[in-house]
Amino acid sequence: MSGVNVSADALVALVSGIFESLGASKSGAELLADSLVSADLEGVASHGVMLVPMYVQRVQAGSVLLKAEPSIVEDFGGLVRMSAGHGFGQISSQVAVDLAIKRAREHGVSVVTVKDAFHFGAAGYWARQFARVGMVGFALSNTRPLMPAPGGAERRVGNNPLAIGFPADADRPVVVDMAMSASAMGKIRLAQARGEPIPEGWATDASGRPTTSASEAISGMLQPAAGPKGFGLAVAIELLTGALSGGGVGSAVKPLYGELDKPYNCSHTFIAIDVSRTAGGAGIAACVSGLSDEIRQSRRAPGVDTVYSPGDLERARRRSNSGRCTLSREVVGQLNELGRAAGKADDLLLN
Repeated sequence: MSGVNVSADALVALVSGIFESLGASKSGAELLADSLVSADLEGVASHGVMLVPMYVQRVQAGSVLLKAEPSIVEDFGGLVRMSAGHGFGQISSQVAVDLAIKRAREHGVSVVTVKDAFHFGAAGYWARQFARVGMVGFALSNTRPLMPAPGGAERRVGNNPLAIGFPADADRPVVVDMAMSASAMGKIRLAQARGEPIPEGWATDASGRPTTSASEAISGMLQPAAGPKGFGLAVAIELLTGALSGGGVGSAVKPLYGELDKPYNCSHTFIAIDVSRTAGGAGIAACVSGLSDEIRQSRRAPGVDTVYSPGDLERARRRSNSGRCTLSREVVGQLNELGRAAGKADDLLLN
C-alpha cells in the first residue's frame, strides 16, 4: 500500500480544526494535533494521527469530555494527586507536567499522578519536556490489560509505557521511550490495515498460541518484551500509575478501541528531578552528552552504518522528514472525511 506524503503544518491545521469543531479550545486542539503529528514526524505512526478517528468517536460517544478541567485531588507539595476528569490525555498531561516542573524547582523532586485519564499519545513527548528545562523526567501510563503473565493465557496487565528524558548539551537529550510489550498494539493495527503479517514473538492468539496474524493478535494477547522481565516492569508501572493515583488498575482500564461510550480510565504518573542541584549546580548534562558520544562512537557491527544513543533515531527521522509526514491512504481518507464534516474544506489533505 503506497503512502501519501503531506506537510506536517497542513496536518496540524486539519487535525486541530477537527478537534476545535467538536468544541475543544484552540490551545487544546493545537496541543492534541502537535503531539500526534510529532509522533508521525518521528516515524512512530502507531501514536500519530491514525488515532484521530478513534479520539473523535470517543468524544461523540461521550467517554472523552471536551470541557473537563484537570483538578488537584490531594496536594502534599512534592507529591500531588490529580484527576483528569476523563478529558483528553494530552490536556491533563500538559497541566501535570507543568506542575511537576514547578514543584521540582521548589522541592528538588516531584511526583504528579493523574487518575480518570485518557490516552496521552507517545510517552516520550512528555519526557522530552522535562529534559528541555534541564530536568530528568519520567512519564508512565497504564493501559487496558493486553499481556498474559508468563505461562498464562489471559490478559492481566497492559503494555504499559515508560519514558525517561535526560538533559544533554546541544539540545540532544537522551530519551528512552518504550512499552513493556514486544510491540505496540498500534503497530499491529497498522499491519492489519496494510494486510501484512506481524513478526514472530509479537503476540499470541486468544488461546495463547504464537501468531503472525495481525487480526488474531488484536483479538489475542501481546507478548511481554524480554518475557518475565517485561511483565514484571509492566506490573510495576501498573501500580505506580493506577494504584498510586487511586485510579483504574488492571481490568478497571477499558479497551481503547472498544466500548467507546465507557471512559478509558487509565492513569498517568510524572516524576521530575531538578538535576541543577547536583554536581555543585553544574547538573548532569555534560555527563549525559559524554556517555551519548561514547555510544555513538562505538565500533559498528558488520552491515551497520550508524550506532544511535537513545533519542537519536527519532531526531534523525524528524530531520530527514523535513516537515512532512508519510501517511497511509486509508488514514488520509479518514482525516479528509472528518475535515469535511468539520467544515474544513480548505485544509483537506491531498489524495
